[in-house]
Amino acid sequence: MRAAEAAAVSAGASVEQLMDRAGKAAAEAIWRFAGPLPALVLCGPGNNGGDGYVIARELAARGMAVRVAALGEPGTAAAGSARARWGGPVEAFDEAEPAALLIDSLFGTGLTRPLDDQVSRRLCALPARVRVAVDLPSGVSSDDGAILSPVPDCDLTVTFQTLKPAHLLQPAARHMGRIVVADIGISAESRLAEIPRPIAAVPGPDSHKYTRGLVTIIAGDMPGASALAASAAMRSGAGVVRLQAREFVPGVPAAVIQMPGDPLDRLDDKRIGALLLGPGLRSGRELLDAALASGHPLVLDAGALAMLADGGPERIEGAILTPHDGEFQKLFGALEGSKVDRARASAAQSGAVIAYKGPDTVVAAPDGRAAIHGTAPPWLGTAGSGDVLAGIIAAERAAGKEPFEAACAGVWRHAEAARRAGPKMIADDLISCL
Repeated sequence: MRAAEAAAVSAGASVEQLMDRAGKAAAEAIWRFAGPLPALVLCGPGNNGGDGYVIARELAARGMAVRVAALGEPGTAAAGSARARWGGPVEAFDEAEPAALLIDSLFGTGLTRPLDDQVSRRLCALPARVRVAVDLPSGVSSDDGAILSPVPDCDLTVTFQTLKPAHLLQPAARHMGRIVVADIGISAESRLAEIPRPIAAVPGPDSHKYTRGLVTIIAGDMPGASALAASAAMRSGAGVVRLQAREFVPGVPAAVIQMPGDPLDRLDDKRIGALLLGPGLRSGRELLDAALASGHPLVLDAGALAMLADGGPERIEGAILTPHDGEFQKLFGALEGSKVDRARASAAQSGAVIAYKGPDTVVAAPDGRAAIHGTAPPWLGTAGSGDVLAGIIAAERAAGKEPFEAACAGVWRHAEAARRAGPKMIADDLISCL
């Protein structure tokens, strides 16, 4: 974002013009969200505070009762100009009375240290019916989502041109409320994105079960996990799902092909579009070795990841790995940086696409692409939901999506199914919602 702003200034825009656009866009979003409530705008010394002065001016022009409180004098020329154009009184931050609408424009992106304790306590203690953050709630680290100082929950966060990592990464993301990305007329390219709603593959008139994708699942010791994965793959659009287990696995759709016996049979089938191993797997290193040697597109989860951590190959080109935090650390150790940094490093190290699961799932590819899903329902934290995710991703991969796209699509569908299933869901309920 800094580079985008610098490029805009080099192309002829002034910092004051960008600030004016940002403040006007934020005021429009606040007006639409909160309506004409009495407002208190808290302004910091930097350009985020300058945005606040513009917001105050714009909301006052709409007839709202607006007061401004500042931490001190503006520290930049642009913020000073914005304060002068506000033209109204400016109260001291530590003496300001609360208002129904509180607009936090103290510190936005770029904060690297905690707020002063007195400022932090005052910010958290001010009551409001509606609380709005400009760019980010003050006290949040924009790059990694860390909480540098206590942060009250916001109802609305207005940011500019593009999301920042903290809008989607925990623990910061839980404090954002509704997020609006306001256009201020500059170009901000990023290799980090929010996972988008995927486009569903619609079978054509010449499609048949094998063109829609054959998913083979090697069952583990706990058959319920592989049953969930097989059901999820079938309901996620796979044309054929083959569940290979030593014994018949109950509880799966009749459409799933089961031929009890050697789980490594039929791995030479060239039609296999994705091979899934790991759900319910507690033993059987030979199963992992056979899967790695098969040459098929791989999705490795749960028990397969534990075996990899115990001495698997360093690189698994083209595979999709789906670790939660504990599995990730066993596989890759304590990597440094944000969750995005760690996911990217692990993908480059392994040659695989990493779906780093959690309340803020990050999908990263070896080429540096990364995407975040930061809005999954918390009730996904239940037994078996990871097995369902593995099955969805396997179906997306078998349908022909490349690994990064397949993982992103699977993560999105998994979260959406959970949202539809509701807070009291169990993993089985996800299947009917897919």
